[in-house]
Amino acid sequence: MTAAVPTASRSPFATPHALYRVVAIAEAISWTLLLGGLLLRALTDVGVGVSIGGGIHGFVFLAYGATAVLMTIHQRWSAGTAIVAIVSAVVPYATIPTERWLRRSGRLDGAWRLEATDDPRDRRPLDRLVRTLLRHPVAFGLGAVVVVAIVFTVLLVVGPPGR
Repeated sequence: MTAAVPTASRSPFATPHALYRVVAIAEAISWTLLLGGLLLRALTDVGVGVSIGGGIHGFVFLAYGATAVLMTIHQRWSAGTAIVAIVSAVVPYATIPTERWLRRSGRLDGAWRLEATDDPRDRRPLDRLVRTLLRHPVAFGLGAVVVVAIVFTVLLVVGPPGR
């Protein structure tokens, strides 16, 4: 009888890098939907593409921002790295080269830290909160989606940019 060989999880949430990559790609795709909707409106005067593409882009934009904040805390990024990651969502398709830079520079390395170590930073309240949330990934994921949806809804009620 042979022992089972552990395999790497293919989950998009298996590692910090896997999660960040999925959300960065989704953010770039959402730019395509928004820009396609803008092009459709410019060529045909049909605005539904902007409504759909803009709504999807807005939601994914917020999800990307939340993911960048999570990575800033978990990966212990500097303020400069955090700003680059967050601002990259404002420039169409910039999340892709940003993800590559973060990966190549080692800023997305490692597994999720679920337990405290001797590192004094592990005693910080935000680090403790993130570890607690990460130990319950399904609840954390659902909660994050709900929070992003609430923020998205509030922003829709306030109105689109420029109105």
